[in-house]
Amino acid sequence: MTNTDAMQKKIHQGHNIKRFREMMGIKQDALAADLGDDWNQQKISLLEQKETIDAPLLQQVAEALKLPVEAIKNFDEEQAIVNIQTNYGGTNTSANQITYESCTINPVEKWLEALEENKKLYERMIKEKDDMIYTLQAMLENMKK
Repeated sequence: MTNTDAMQKKIHQGHNIKRFREMMGIKQDALAADLGDDWNQQKISLLEQKETIDAPLLQQVAEALKLPVEAIKNFDEEQAIVNIQTNYGGTNTSANQITYESCTINPVEKWLEALEENKKLYERMIKEKDDMIYTLQAMLENMKK
């Protein structure tokens, strides 16, 4: 897609509201509550179907979602996917691309390390308890004398 095609492509603002809302884990009812008493889940559903949203309403929704209005106006999901695939897909090896080696952590190994740490902590606590008992016994013996 050329830059001209991207400029001519219409951004669906309602879909963008839905996408951002879902990414943030916000339900339609919760967004409706944030927008005021005259809003409900059905109204949010209808709003998310609109391709273009009036500027004042878009500003209100952006504030409720704690987003800049431009994010809703300009977010193009297809372009974002292409960007991610191009820059992080691992198939392109251009000089300006950052490649990340896969890092694997063995959960069993980590679990065993945690158990070992827990064992050391437990042994230290038992020793402190035994020391405290010994000290208390010594104090009792001194009091009896």
